[in-house]
Amino acid sequence: MSEHIDESVLLAELQRTLAAMPPVAAMGIRIASYDNGVLRMQAPLDANVNDKGNAFGGSLASVMTLSGWALVSMRLALAGKQAEVYVADSNIRYRAPVYGDLLATARLAPEQDWDDFLTLFGKRGRARITVRAAIEGGAAEFEGRFVALSKG
Repeated sequence: MSEHIDESVLLAELQRTLAAMPPVAAMGIRIASYDNGVLRMQAPLDANVNDKGNAFGGSLASVMTLSGWALVSMRLALAGKQAEVYVADSNIRYRAPVYGDLLATARLAPEQDWDDFLTLFGKRGRARITVRAAIEGGAAEFEGRFVALSKG
């Protein structure tokens, strides 16, 4: 019999992990939703504003990076894998100022495959995968490579 993994429980666990990190808590970053392989994360502008009255670039980078981290962590947990997930490298493009709340959407990069990633992780206890994230409206784009290492 296959065990059903409750996505809402996993999302709540991820949110608790995020909230336990002081910089993330100060920025007010929260998971907004997870649906069909897409994770959305949000943060209020008032906790992430710069001297020009728009979103601080570091906050945009943080919310996109964390959305990718949370997506990879979520997919591993859904597969029943226990792993530590780290960002290995990333590239960010800032295209326009953001004058409202930050909303990042993360998804697997088109050339990547979850099944291949999970198979490699199962065999070696570590694997890498590339995720793309963007701020709503195309104001910023992120591509990052994440590494998963088996716990224990």
